[in-house]
Amino acid sequence: MSRIIATFFGVGLIPFAPGTFGSLAALPFGYGIHYLGGFPALLAATVAVYFIGLWATTEVTRGKADHDPSEIVIDEVCGQWTALLAVSAGLWFAGVPSHIFPYPGWVSAFLLFRLFDIWKPWLVGWADKKSTPAGVMLDDVIAGVFAAILTAAFAGISHGILMP
Repeated sequence: MSRIIATFFGVGLIPFAPGTFGSLAALPFGYGIHYLGGFPALLAATVAVYFIGLWATTEVTRGKADHDPSEIVIDEVCGQWTALLAVSAGLWFAGVPSHIFPYPGWVSAFLLFRLFDIWKPWLVGWADKKSTPAGVMLDDVIAGVFAAILTAAFAGISHGILMP
C-alpha cells in the first residue's frame, strides 16, 4: 500500500519526468476535491496527503540508501495541491461556484510549482538537503507555498486588485 501511495497509483513509475507527471496527475484530483467541497476540502486533503505521504515515503525508503527515489511522487501531489490552494481559496472566498476552476490559475500554479520544485531556491533547497522523509515532503510543500504566493499575486494583478 505504501508503494501505491508513494508512486501515486503508479504515476511515479513513468520512466521520464516522474515529478512532472506526478504534478500533472495531481491537477484533476485537486480540481475534483475543490469541486466536491471547495477550499476547505482541498485544504484538508492537502494536509491529509502530507501525513499519508510522509508515512508512505518512510515505509518505501526504509533501509535504502536513496532517501528520495524519483518514483516517489506523492510529495509532488502535496506540493501541487499546496500551490492550487491559492486558486481554490480565491474562488471560494469570492463566492464562485465550485465547478468553475479557471485555467489561468491552475496553469500558473502548475508552472510555478514545477519551476520552484526544479530550481529549489532558498528554503526549498534547504528542505531538499534533508535526508529524511520529512525533507522529501517538505521541499515540495515549500515550493507549493512559493507557487501559491506568486499565483495569488498574478491573480491580483490580473483582476486589478493590486493595480492602482
